[in-house]
Amino acid sequence: MTAISNPSAAPVVATRKRPLRPVDVVQRAIGYVLLVLLVLFCLVPFAWVVLSAVDADAGAIVKFPEFSFVNFTRFFSDPGTPLLLVNSLVIAISSTALNLALGIAGGYALSRFAFRGRRFFMFAILLIRVVPAPATIVALYLIMVNLQLANTLHGLILVQAVSGLPVTLWLMKGTVDAVPVELEEAAWTDGSTRLGAIRRIVLPVIGPGLGAAAMLQFMGSWGDFLTPLVLLQNQDLYPLAIGLFRAFTERNIVDWGLLAASGIVYVLPPAILYLFVRKHLLKSSLGGALKG
Repeated sequence: MTAISNPSAAPVVATRKRPLRPVDVVQRAIGYVLLVLLVLFCLVPFAWVVLSAVDADAGAIVKFPEFSFVNFTRFFSDPGTPLLLVNSLVIAISSTALNLALGIAGGYALSRFAFRGRRFFMFAILLIRVVPAPATIVALYLIMVNLQLANTLHGLILVQAVSGLPVTLWLMKGTVDAVPVELEEAAWTDGSTRLGAIRRIVLPVIGPGLGAAAMLQFMGSWGDFLTPLVLLQNQDLYPLAIGLFRAFTERNIVDWGLLAASGIVYVLPPAILYLFVRKHLLKSSLGGALKG
């Protein structure tokens, strides 16, 4: 009885690794050294913030801390710093909500309605993001003064919501494009209005895009420093970003522990939001945004 050979089976070829030359060893060593230096360059600032925040005797250098939460207690017991945190939350959450509301409406219109110049309009609004913020901040300040919206939280919220609208419109249009229009037409046939079809069919499907847009807008508003610095003069309206800057520049002696605790508190809201929307960020896509 003869064995049947498989002609499609490829022969197994044993491969041997080429021995490393001295030049290869040196190149790998240099690469690892540069990688370690890069990691240290990125991690040391975070390590200083974390260790100084729980150090009762924090200083300007990284050292093993005397573990204590007195810095966080001082942050929340001080009459000024909690107000900075509240202002930041009000500004970021309100601007994100307004940005999403406008972005959903505009993205749906750009996706479902064909009109002349739609493609040019989309690229034109995206061009706004190319212009650096410092180049337009003076004109923006004059406009807000004429509208009597300078030195107000609602004026700042409006500016931040509109400044992030181009990216939100592109993201929402691409997300709505992925929803078949036949689903809405079926809802219209059943007697639903256009708004009813949007609420029942479109909104539940575009969750990934909404999560990505919310994260981008919240981070942009939360980390914005220049706009509130120019538009706000009342210290009671300052966000936490301005408070951190003033604490570092206006005192002859910097309170490193309180400053580090403020930095930890400043990082927490975006980190918490990321934990909620991280799955949406992975699912979101700009596919179809260039269509039409």
